[in-house]
Amino acid sequence: MTETKSATEVWITGIGLATSLGEGLDAHWDGLNQHRINVDEKGFAPCVVHPLAPLNFDTQIPKKGDQRQMEAWQRIGTYAAGLALDSAGVKGNKEILGRMDMVIAAGGGERDIAVDSNILSGDAKGNHAPGFLNERLMNDLRPTLFLAQLSNLLAGNIAIVHGVSGTSRTFMGEEAASIDAARIALARIAGGQSDIALIGGSHNGERKDLLVLYEFGDFNLKNKFAPVWARGGSSGFALGSAGAFLVIESKAHAEARGAKPYARLTNVVSDRARRQHRGEVMATLETLWSKLGKIGDTGAIITGATGAEPATSEERTFLAAYPDFAVRSTGTIFGHTMETQFPLGLALAALSLSRGALFPPNDPTGLEVEMSKPPTQIVVVGTGHWRGEGMALVEAIK
Repeated sequence: MTETKSATEVWITGIGLATSLGEGLDAHWDGLNQHRINVDEKGFAPCVVHPLAPLNFDTQIPKKGDQRQMEAWQRIGTYAAGLALDSAGVKGNKEILGRMDMVIAAGGGERDIAVDSNILSGDAKGNHAPGFLNERLMNDLRPTLFLAQLSNLLAGNIAIVHGVSGTSRTFMGEEAASIDAARIALARIAGGQSDIALIGGSHNGERKDLLVLYEFGDFNLKNKFAPVWARGGSSGFALGSAGAFLVIESKAHAEARGAKPYARLTNVVSDRARRQHRGEVMATLETLWSKLGKIGDTGAIITGATGAEPATSEERTFLAAYPDFAVRSTGTIFGHTMETQFPLGLALAALSLSRGALFPPNDPTGLEVEMSKPPTQIVVVGTGHWRGEGMALVEAIK
């Protein structure tokens, strides 16, 4: 197990969100309180997806040339990163951006569906002479696609567009990657190795190639949308498109520049259950909870529960052991956004604490209940659809 509990107080001072609900904090807060859920059951039928809300990418990525050389997931991430920098009040501040660190969770890039389809069609028609595949790939794929497959291109684009040019780390590994990204960024600030960092991830869930990939594991939610806790025998996740980034920094650094915090990031812990036997996920979550630090008798939990089984059932059993904690599932509202799911949870926790209220439940099963008192602590839970577990403790600043 790995954990980071900060001796140096670390504040969340910037939040950037671009999801199926829209962009920005007000749009998300309004959407959450209006119980909005944006799904598409037809565009990728039989799979259900949560499509990205319309964005004017020009506002955060002004150069069309920059936009053209990015894939969709990179545009989403670069856009959300710009929102986070704006939120923190550091956009365009070359002195701070020049030493701001980046720790990002990213996937491996997108396929060119048209090229893949033509190759498969040609092969089906018998056009499979020696060298056919290599010839088609070399002639049909644009050269930048090969570079675009690199996961660290998101960090590179953020550096180019926004000028963030401190150290840069990119983690791959789906949900677990984003948990460790937050953990390591917190550890660097807590250890005095960094003053300020940009953390987060992005995901394009509107991809036929990705849906096919996850269908091999029978992970996709199909035919009709249902909230995460109500999927029962129709288990699976509905992929979502989203970007979520946060600016975190030491309290001293934030105060020196007059920044106002949304919340405090107190601890991040991660682990990886072997998942060979039922109950291992629940046991791992219980151990992670014990490592978070002092938690009050009541609070809130924001979970990235995917809807995939058996992990979601085990997580639900774990949550039942804490009936005094109000639960909210990001998967119901935003879909499952893989590397973005954990920073999305962190962002919503910080937003809720800063607004002095937990957003209302969106669950017909009764697992999620109203919370009348303002939350002072929110635990963010991340349980990967097939690997990786983690938690974070986010607290209000009095």
